[in-house]
Amino acid sequence: MRLQQRSIKAETILVSIESLEIIEAYADDKYLPSYLLRGEFDGQIFHTQVATDVEGANIRIVTIYSPNAGEWDTELRVRRRQL
Repeated sequence: MRLQQRSIKAETILVSIESLEIIEAYADDKYLPSYLLRGEFDGQIFHTQVATDVEGANIRIVTIYSPNAGEWDTELRVRRRQL
């Protein structure tokens, strides 16, 4: 639902699979271990949080968004420290 609000299509993840890289890991996330991924498609950088259901052998998309440049380094890979 939010994908439509954020103008990012779910297919973007599938067609940019080779560009995805893990930039943060949340092993102790509330329900399932999850990861923040950075991807690129058609000149656009996006972040996707996915939860990993190892027992069920699937990955669930939690959210996808265009990162705020003020919160990340120039490559949008590392969070800036908040003072």
